[in-house]
Amino acid sequence: MKITVSFLLFVVFLFAAPGLSAQIEWLSWEEAVARNKKAPKKMLIDVYTEWCGWCKKMDSQVFTDPLIAKYVKEHFYAVKFDAEQKGQLTYDGHVFKFNTTFGRRGAHELAYALLDGRMSYPTIVYLDEKRDRITISPGFKPAGSFIHELGYIQGGHYRGKTYQDYLKSIGK
Repeated sequence: MKITVSFLLFVVFLFAAPGLSAQIEWLSWEEAVARNKKAPKKMLIDVYTEWCGWCKKMDSQVFTDPLIAKYVKEHFYAVKFDAEQKGQLTYDGHVFKFNTTFGRRGAHELAYALLDGRMSYPTIVYLDEKRDRITISPGFKPAGSFIHELGYIQGGHYRGKTYQDYLKSIGK
């Protein structure tokens, strides 16, 4: 009996182990920008708030998906950015801070700038290798849909076709 339980635990650990390495490495804005300057790569910014239920669902159901995590880790610098954080940061010579006049609850000026003032959560903002915005993608997306969005952005397909045309071209 002990051997069977030990063997089962070993097998479970063996199959769970690959998932352990497939985690998104979430960076601060400053860390992602610094890495991007040294080794340019697209950036994925998850703009969220602590109270957002759909943000929590993205965290628990989408960002933990091994395929999503592996893809993001390989192709993007990933940033989790709390739109209501109170700290300030300097980027490109400008100081961004929390502003109480944005929305009902206030918002961080960088989040406001990234989202063009359309404060909706969760929202993914994609930046290219030069940190220019590619697109703003609001709302919850299941893992099966999100992986296609990642491919669309990573592959540069946004330059020549709409997302809907891209989905048709891959048979979705």
